[in-house]
Amino acid sequence: MKHTKRTATAVALAASALLVSACSSGTTPGTAQSVADDRPIVNKENWPKKVPTRGLTKDLTLPLEAYMASYEDQVTVEQAANDLQQSCMKDYGIDLTLPRAGANPPPSDNDANIERRYGLTDRAEAEKYGYELPPALQEHTRQPMRELSGVEVEVLTGHTKPEPVEAPEGARAVGPVASPGQDIKPARAEYNGKKLRTGGCVGWSKDRLGVQEADPVMVAELAGDSLMESMKDDKVVKAIAAWSSCMDGKGHPGLADPYKAMDQGVTIDGKPTQESIALAVDDIDCKERTDLVKIWFGVETAIQNKQITDNKSRLTGIKEQHGKEVSAARKQVAASAR
Repeated sequence: MKHTKRTATAVALAASALLVSACSSGTTPGTAQSVADDRPIVNKENWPKKVPTRGLTKDLTLPLEAYMASYEDQVTVEQAANDLQQSCMKDYGIDLTLPRAGANPPPSDNDANIERRYGLTDRAEAEKYGYELPPALQEHTRQPMRELSGVEVEVLTGHTKPEPVEAPEGARAVGPVASPGQDIKPARAEYNGKKLRTGGCVGWSKDRLGVQEADPVMVAELAGDSLMESMKDDKVVKAIAAWSSCMDGKGHPGLADPYKAMDQGVTIDGKPTQESIALAVDDIDCKERTDLVKIWFGVETAIQNKQITDNKSRLTGIKEQHGKEVSAARKQVAASAR
């Protein structure tokens, strides 16, 4: 069980719903598809379920998930901010259409990544895709956005347009607003006879929604710690050893834990092979035979309950802050829709 902290923490955070900056035009791995086709820009059918509805993690939620922002809530806040930023830019005579939030959902609803926290858990998906994500989650809906002028960047962000970063040969250039920090300076005082807002329209939108940056990753870090601690528990160690023995009996020797199976089963091109599918199915069957997921989840639940007790005040504050932001964002989105 000499697994690195980096790998375990990466699994714990793998499905973090990190929202792309409104001005980023980059793409994610997978097939990029333009919004010009007949598909909706935002397809909620592809959004992750708040609680798994099938597989070995069906109906399971860890205690810390109560303090994590759901993907739906993150999208609501991002879209509200986009709406406000567009309205703010219009006040300065600038027409700007920002990408719709929620077009490219992650595979899990929050930072717990419960569906793959203990490795693969959904046999139906494993039979089709092995260790890969379903095709719908490998695609990327690209929403092209025009290049912003220097003054437009200043009005939007409250700082000057960054110098472009020279990309390595064959790589995409970094967007002008998506990579602040390259020789930026404070924006001009006013534009079109109107004083610029502190932090630009982006800063103004955050103020309007009450968005705060306090403890942005605390809950995810606690979840990473609980996963690491759970892997040292005797019950989990024995269950993983039983799983490893089961896998050995199915012709997959040398797999110390489910993460090693994932490392072995993921293909370079993202397309499952017969071998990777067979490994994935055996992986899940051995988890079911040894009760690995149930045991591991139970141990980690106890650890997280203690974490919540030890950090109750800060966690309560984070949850209340999330609630205020989402409430304000819902009102804003509703107002923009009218």
